[in-house]
Amino acid sequence: QVQLVESGGGLVQAGGSLRLSCAASGRTLSGYRMGWFRQAPGKEREFVASINWSDGNIYYADSVKGRFYISRDNAKNTVNLQMNSLKPEDTAIYYCTAGPVGSRWSSWGQGTQVTVSS
Repeated sequence: QVQLVESGGGLVQAGGSLRLSCAASGRTLSGYRMGWFRQAPGKEREFVASINWSDGNIYYADSVKGRFYISRDNAKNTVNLQMNSLKPEDTAIYYCTAGPVGSRWSSWGQGTQVTVSS
């Protein structure tokens, strides 16, 4: 089981930027993927972005392509989500997650609030 601790988030005006970080511990991440999901009030949790730890393959939801960028720091076992050109509809609780490539997301962070004001 991977333990995940998120940081970052907060309140920002539309058009602004925020950076989320997620530190992983508990096991090696070889063969794993890490990612971000978000959940807005009254909506289901949705995929945002993910990165495969071993080969670096990256995936984005269409809604964030060109605005959000996911990256990893191998030395710190950390994944980052740089969020630019934020919109009010990006307001949500953002969750860090991890799991074996090709399998379900098995570990979740506690979530961090991102609020974008218009």
